[in-house]
Amino acid sequence: MNYQESREYIDRVTREIPSVLGLDHMRELMKRLGNPQDDLKYVHVAGTNGKGSVIAFLYSVLSEAGYRVGRYVSPTLYSYRGRMEVSGSRISREKFAAYITQVADAITAMTKDGYPHPTAFEIETAVAFLFFRNEKCDLVLLEVGMGGNLDATNIIKNTLLSVLVSISMDHMSFLGNTLSQIAEKKAGIIKDNSHVVTAMQKPEAMQVIETACAKHHAHCTVADASTVPVIKESCMGQTIRYDGEDYEIPLAGVYQKENAVVALNALKVLNDLGFPTTEDQRKEGFKNTHWNGRFTVICKKPLFVVDGAHNPAAADMLAASIEHYFKGKRLIYIMGVFADKDYRSVIQKTAHFADQILTIQTPDNVRALPAEKLAEAVREYNLNVRAMMSIKDAVEKAFAIAGEQDVIIAFGSLSFIGEMTDVVEGIKNN
Repeated sequence: MNYQESREYIDRVTREIPSVLGLDHMRELMKRLGNPQDDLKYVHVAGTNGKGSVIAFLYSVLSEAGYRVGRYVSPTLYSYRGRMEVSGSRISREKFAAYITQVADAITAMTKDGYPHPTAFEIETAVAFLFFRNEKCDLVLLEVGMGGNLDATNIIKNTLLSVLVSISMDHMSFLGNTLSQIAEKKAGIIKDNSHVVTAMQKPEAMQVIETACAKHHAHCTVADASTVPVIKESCMGQTIRYDGEDYEIPLAGVYQKENAVVALNALKVLNDLGFPTTEDQRKEGFKNTHWNGRFTVICKKPLFVVDGAHNPAAADMLAASIEHYFKGKRLIYIMGVFADKDYRSVIQKTAHFADQILTIQTPDNVRALPAEKLAEAVREYNLNVRAMMSIKDAVEKAFAIAGEQDVIIAFGSLSFIGEMTDVVEGIKNN
């Protein structure tokens, strides 16, 4: 397969093979590929909100320190191949196509032997393991797709460090209807005699994590962001003081302090596990961290912010950031959501801040909620809402009604932020 054919193959599997949680198919697939994942060392990251940000901090610092670091994340905003990177370079089209071909051949043999067809995420994860092994990575930063215990990434054995970011209610149809049930799934990445860093969790989640650590004889570090002051901040970034040193972070949002403190605690643990970093490397790495779509400013006049808030906990964080940075400002929203998310809670927590709300349908996704249906849900909380035909229409309308001092905020899903950013850039350049 060439690159176009490999992408079409993934798209076809996405449409035809439903998501499942379980490791049997993945284990069989990786066995047929020679178990490349067993030749690597990992930082495994699970939780509800903050996984990508923590990985972004770690990736930047460890790369700054000279380590050959692999990063596996999803979804990505601008480039599909950005899901898997090594030291700042995305997997090439040629290598991706070659690995997909190798994996597809193994799957053909699997299905002939009576095994079910792996999912798209399992295929992508298999490609990532092959890529990272062949690139001879010193360390791989691995983001869980969903949950933890039964996620395809959890076939790994050589976990140096498990990281648990903030855990809240999401994916309930797969993970459970209580915070304890969800936390139990997330804590399933903890391995025997390993190390764990966790954000400060709600009591029911923390209890589950502590129990899992005790069961596996894992050493647990709790990253308490409440003791870390913010020295300077704006909607463009912030500076925090950790262990007496100032760290400049180019990521805004009140929640990024917690993610940064989790990452700094993780770096402390990694220091003792054979991956030391200097203070200068940590500061420079934090300063140069990039992670788009998390309270990211993409235009300054008027201020245009994009954020991936798509569940109730993320909506709480977005609401806190709005109150923190934009109190008294006139706000215009662009919202697009997936139908299988708790979007009514997201609306309830955020709609009252907005002067006007424009709804869109997230493009090219079977899970997308139609713009008019989303507008109907919004009307229960804010009457100034209008369904738009496209992302382009919504952006143009938002610019038309916004004054220079107003703020446009687009949120609800990460899936449309890449296209929206391109539209905004096009308008800015005309």
